[in-house]
Amino acid sequence: MFRLIGRPGRDLCDHGLQVSRRDVLRVGASGMLGLSLPSLLRLQHAQGGEGGGGAGWNKAKRIIMVYLQGGPSHIDLWDPKENVPDKVRSVFKPISTKIPGVQFTENLPRLSQVNDKFTMIRSMSYTPNGLFNHTAAIYQMMTGYTTDKVSPSGQLEPPSPKDFPNFGSNIIRLRPADEPMLPFVMLPRPLQESNVVGKGGAAGFLGKAFDPYTLYPEGDDMDLSKMERINVSDLQLRPEVFAVRLKRRAQLRDLINAQMPTINAAVENQQLDEYFDQALSLVVSGKAREAFDLSQESEMLREAYGRNTFGQSCLLARRLIEAGTRVVEVIWPKVANSDNHSWDHHVDLSKRMKNQSAPMLDAGLSTLVEDLDQRGLLEDTLVVAVGEFGRSPERGVSTSGNGNSDDGRDHWPYCYTSVLAGAGIKRGYVHGASDKTASSPVDKPVHPAQLLATIYHAFGIDPETIVYNHLNQPRELVKAQAVTELFS
Repeated sequence: MFRLIGRPGRDLCDHGLQVSRRDVLRVGASGMLGLSLPSLLRLQHAQGGEGGGGAGWNKAKRIIMVYLQGGPSHIDLWDPKENVPDKVRSVFKPISTKIPGVQFTENLPRLSQVNDKFTMIRSMSYTPNGLFNHTAAIYQMMTGYTTDKVSPSGQLEPPSPKDFPNFGSNIIRLRPADEPMLPFVMLPRPLQESNVVGKGGAAGFLGKAFDPYTLYPEGDDMDLSKMERINVSDLQLRPEVFAVRLKRRAQLRDLINAQMPTINAAVENQQLDEYFDQALSLVVSGKAREAFDLSQESEMLREAYGRNTFGQSCLLARRLIEAGTRVVEVIWPKVANSDNHSWDHHVDLSKRMKNQSAPMLDAGLSTLVEDLDQRGLLEDTLVVAVGEFGRSPERGVSTSGNGNSDDGRDHWPYCYTSVLAGAGIKRGYVHGASDKTASSPVDKPVHPAQLLATIYHAFGIDPETIVYNHLNQPRELVKAQAVTELFS
């Protein structure tokens, strides 16, 4: 019996390369084909991934996740239903889109004219296990895992170094940036429900080296102009420090390190040299500072994105990926479990959706897709727009213990909609379908874990790639398979 000892992939030149569960199972069969384990690993390395292949494999070089925190109502946005009871029917009129036979509501006039550039999954679905409320559902969407400690209300404990990593952290670890630029940026606010802040938004057991760079401008969620006050002072050189002097200091550090093997050994696992070099390159090049400068964009384009926190965050996301950032997560700029332009429409849905949340989404997301496409960036940039769940088909009922007015919808994980574009994703395609009341999928249901698996697949990363948690236990990136039917 052939047995693997130690951590697979830890002794490879590419420390990001890991071995998947599928690979381990293949080892026995590989002998019959004359393929040794070293040959298998070398072959995978040459292919740039851990197995995989098929439609969409390794098409994405970067991703913008537009996270609609709060759970938008699919019925009132992009899956309206007719010939249904009044309690189910949206108060908003349906409109035609670029795809014959596919309707949105009047809330999305601009997105309705660019849906020939993206795919819609109208069959997102999962059955909750203590996941009726936001925090646990957000954690599942961002990591692919649920936690053991979920209260009946769905609330979780605060973020912990033991948490599963955010998908962006996994991507930048397995697909490191190849140029001096921030690899992973999260803006303009953290993931949050009530007092639980940042759950599912960090690298967890991977370590802080893979945490996102967080850009949270000063100002509360109602301050829609706070992106005008972006502060990235930690990426700036002090006036008295010149780049040449900073590089000399780096050379001095290297000389000292060469004389201190004991200290080097003590910090070997911290990869301090690697991260110091990355930080040095960022500061000296000034590339990141320039990417954050929205004033370099035309007034016309800034207006098209929307002069609000969400619209300008989408524009900044485009600038960041254009400059070399691998992962950008744009978090909806209003905390879950709140009012106004939050997607958590338990009350006043008809007013808040029409005047506050939907216009921002319509302008920001539609312009992002068009802008990327016109610049040729959509070819290898994956765009994903999704929330943690949808809203109940029937208005005024309670599905999560929350109170809902006659003009409100509660949480609904059983059926909702997501949008994907770029990096080989089909254009003008609708995947799956909901039933006549948008209560459940009638065709091709997609679990959030499958959506994450599809993201990994697009980056040429096998979803079953093994990582090691804080207890040195092997875990798959996600326990799901990619939905390759989404790719052309």
